[in-house]
Amino acid sequence: METNIKFDNLALKTLPIDTVEDNYVRTVPNACFSKVKPTPVKSPKLVACSVDALKLIGINEENMKHKRELAEIFSGNVLLPGSDPAAHCYCGHQFGYFSGQLGDGAAIYLGEVINDKQERWELQLKGAGKTPYSRSADGRKVLRSSIREFLCSEAIYYLGIPTTRAGTCVTSDDYVVRDIFYDGHPINERCTIISRIAQTFIRFGSFEIFKTIDPLTNRQGPSVGRKDILIQLTEYVISTFYPDIAEKYSNKIEEKYLAFFEEIVLRTARLVAEWQCVGWCHGVLNTDNMSIIGVTIDYGPYGFLDRYDPKFICNGSDSNGRYSYKQQPIVCRWNCEKLAEALSPIMSVEKAKQILQKFDIEYEKYYLDKMRRKLGLVQKQLDSDKELIDQFLSTMYETGGDFTNSFRTLSLLHLPGTIHFDKKVEIFKTNILQQCCNLDEWKFINKPDIDNRTLQMLSELAEQNDMFLQQFGFSAERIQVEKMKYEKLKNIEQLSSDQKRDADWKQWEKWLDLYLIRLEKEIDSNDTNDIDRLNKQRLKIMRENNPRIVLRNYLAQRAIESAEKGDYSEVRNLLEELKHPYDGTDKDEIDLQKPDERIQGGEQAQAATDPTEKCYTGACLKPNIYESRPPINASRIRVTCSS
Repeated sequence: METNIKFDNLALKTLPIDTVEDNYVRTVPNACFSKVKPTPVKSPKLVACSVDALKLIGINEENMKHKRELAEIFSGNVLLPGSDPAAHCYCGHQFGYFSGQLGDGAAIYLGEVINDKQERWELQLKGAGKTPYSRSADGRKVLRSSIREFLCSEAIYYLGIPTTRAGTCVTSDDYVVRDIFYDGHPINERCTIISRIAQTFIRFGSFEIFKTIDPLTNRQGPSVGRKDILIQLTEYVISTFYPDIAEKYSNKIEEKYLAFFEEIVLRTARLVAEWQCVGWCHGVLNTDNMSIIGVTIDYGPYGFLDRYDPKFICNGSDSNGRYSYKQQPIVCRWNCEKLAEALSPIMSVEKAKQILQKFDIEYEKYYLDKMRRKLGLVQKQLDSDKELIDQFLSTMYETGGDFTNSFRTLSLLHLPGTIHFDKKVEIFKTNILQQCCNLDEWKFINKPDIDNRTLQMLSELAEQNDMFLQQFGFSAERIQVEKMKYEKLKNIEQLSSDQKRDADWKQWEKWLDLYLIRLEKEIDSNDTNDIDRLNKQRLKIMRENNPRIVLRNYLAQRAIESAEKGDYSEVRNLLEELKHPYDGTDKDEIDLQKPDERIQGGEQAQAATDPTEKCYTGACLKPNIYESRPPINASRIRVTCSS
């Protein structure tokens, strides 16, 4: 198979390389990269590929017919001419604490490709074997985590959010042992490699290799004191990925670094706002997982919201909820602070603090603008809009509303004054109630995770000393959440299904009244034709901002379970669906089978009582149920950092 891939490898030509060539785990001082080759695997097999992503590096559709050759190349068994494999050195703050040297323990840089459009794209293999940064690990990734990263990299891209890309997913007949839930039950899993593509994989943690001794962990960066390399790295990133800043401040060094930092702060604020607006959680927002160019990077135990819950934790290893949905903007800002500290030898700390204040302003502005589009508020920006948005989210939370489908359902409502307005209000009522948890789901979801006796013991410990709780992997906030669940469950158990539905509608009706008043303020004309034109414009904007499909955990799990049996068709089918998240003509109601999948890793779902029950999603569905609300047990799927 002949390719048109042209490697440039500017990073290795510009930045210092480790002088030790042997591949063994070690501290790597005074270098940004270590040369290392991928470790071959037995019988590589192509699970799936992203045509659009591979085109970025010059792999055309003719090349993609050669699946066996692609598997050899993107497993690392065969190196393309011009590639120069290496692993990147970086540090990071993990769960709030400086961890010292981390680096590419499983990822290997193959080089930078210049495509026909003269765009620069770095090509990586993740899971390709040991590097000097593998610590106690084996440098391998497994099928389940690789499928999750492959699918979500592409799903986030097609949602319109800046991200790294995934070109291929290749598995093999080599195996590694993994204890998925850290519970003493390890299993053998197939070694699997994904190819990742981005302008660069340099991250906040790349600048922390120069950090002095941390007072809390007593760790330091491997290149501490090397201000010359810090300048070298900073100049490389600015000149290569921020050329406008490089040109504007060519003779003003500190101003250039401050402008660079400000652009990262603003990009990061906008990025996390995008995540919040589609209900996506990263799961491990350590500084080593934050891109220096403001794109989504490193897909581990991520998760999309099903039922809206601001306290949603997608990472089963994050017992204290540091990286919960509501915490993401706060943590991203904190990570920017850590980047400012890393850059402090070359720019003013005080000026950096002033720039950091722009994070909250930019986040709030971007978030509100996006949410207005999701709600169809396209004509005016009112101060009261934030309260309306917050009340929408609160109503979803109190009724157990599905995040994605509830937003999509709003497009069934038309502007007051349109010919079918009253009918659309009734359709909305039926639809939105279908997006709320029924009584059985509500009981299941609000079931406490800690038994009452253990909770009492932990509560007593919390009263004595919070440090005791942390030793058991708990926090005072977690204990309070569990207590609230017990109280809530008592009230729920007294309800009937009809009472739950009636209570849900009362809450939605209250919000709907406010929403319709706000929609009336969008209208500046009494002319029916003008109102119809505005309504069509509004609905178009809403559908472009409210996806019909996201990569829910149960969809990914279904594809993984098939792939682990040797059937990769669902991975490929799901990828095709995720490529068109906003497509589809909205309908008032659709008949489809209620999902009752039994998902591994979660408690068994209750069977659907009516297999032909109508599900109102406000989206055009295909025979496979990709847009439906998840089965009950989906909330019990656990995803951890275990690779």
